[in-house]
Amino acid sequence: MTLHILSAGAAKGLVGALAGEFERATGHDIAGAFGAIGAMREKYLAGERCDTIILSAAMIRELAAAGEVNPGSIADLGRVRTGVAVPAGAALPAVGDAAQLREALARARAVYFPDPQRATAGIHFMRVLGELGLAQALGERLRAFPNGAAAMAEMARAVQAGELAPADAIGVTQVTEILYTPGVQLVAPLPAQFELATVYTAAVTRRAADPALAARLVALLSGPQSAPVRAAGGFE
Repeated sequence: MTLHILSAGAAKGLVGALAGEFERATGHDIAGAFGAIGAMREKYLAGERCDTIILSAAMIRELAAAGEVNPGSIADLGRVRTGVAVPAGAALPAVGDAAQLREALARARAVYFPDPQRATAGIHFMRVLGELGLAQALGERLRAFPNGAAAMAEMARAVQAGELAPADAIGVTQVTEILYTPGVQLVAPLPAQFELATVYTAAVTRRAADPALAARLVALLSGPQSAPVRAAGGFE
């Protein structure tokens, strides 16, 4: 049997790191779709097959209230900050306060980030740009993608292909998506005044084909045995 999950992109690295352990322990594999939390919520509510779902804690609470997930199965994976990334090997810019962040973004030829309408980090980043007075100024240098992983992967690809110098690219998304994407490196979380930390939560859906099996995945992802994996991947 294949266990189907819909998940926020922030948890993709964690699920990938533990998928082999889950398969060895249960004899069942995992098929997952990962992306902006708004898009994953829409997929689930539209009827897409899903046994275990991973979204923000707030969204999971809403689904529980609507009877879409089993309240007793809900488990937090941890808090994930939103951070700044640059291509691997690039010098790390100073981004410790608003002025430094503004300078680093204004200097870049391309700024990569997730969906500004359905991704938590993308929505927040557009607010940050507004507060910095850069939303209009950056114009065509803003490069949005369906999710943070896609944004980071494209930034890495553009530099590796020679389309951009490493110093000319910068990105903003969830720290977890930065850490599991080859070719990019974490600079730091956003400055304190712009901090966004999202708690991600897993639950068994009401349509789960095998609720007990889905619950085993939730337990693996959230339990003490996987705490080091979560910490290494950017969950706090």
